[in-house]
Amino acid sequence: MPTTVTTVTLHVNGVAHALALEPRRTLLDALRHDLHLTGTKKVCDMGDCGACTVLVDGRAMYACLLLAVDCEGWAITTIEGLTDDGDLDPIQRAFIETDAFQCGFCTSGQIMSLRGLLNETAEPTDAQILRAVSGNLCRCGAYRNILEAGRLAAGTVSSMQPKVAQ
Repeated sequence: MPTTVTTVTLHVNGVAHALALEPRRTLLDALRHDLHLTGTKKVCDMGDCGACTVLVDGRAMYACLLLAVDCEGWAITTIEGLTDDGDLDPIQRAFIETDAFQCGFCTSGQIMSLRGLLNETAEPTDAQILRAVSGNLCRCGAYRNILEAGRLAAGTVSSMQPKVAQ
C-alpha cells in the first residue's frame, strides 16, 4: 500500500521549514529526524517522561504526543531556539549555576517546561514551579536543584544578586 505524504510548513525556532511528512509522524520525530534538532529527547514516546517538551505558541507541550501535520502555523521552539544571539536563556544559565542536572538527559525538557511557565507567570511560587515540571521525570533525582533553578531564573532567590567577596 502506498504511503501518503503531506507537505506542511513548520515554524521552528523562527525559521519556516517545508517538509513532506506522513500524517502519522510525530512532531518529535520531525524535529529529530527531519530537522536534525536532537536537543529534544526521545525517551518514552508516550507522554510519560517530559524529555520531549517543546514550546508551541509559548506553551510547554510534549512533542511525542503531537502530530507534526497538526502543528502547521504554530510557533515551535526547541531547546536549540532558546539562545538569543549566542546568549543562554536565563533558565539555561540558572540550570548551570545551580547544578540542576546530572546526566542531562531530562534537562532540555525541564528547561522548556520552566520556560513555558515563565512565559505565563513572571514570578511563580514554588508550587507553580513544581507543578510546571511535574510531568518531567529526572531519574538522577535533581529535583531540589531544578526547583532552585526555577527560582533563580524567575528572580525569586537572593542568589540572583551579585556575590560579594568576604
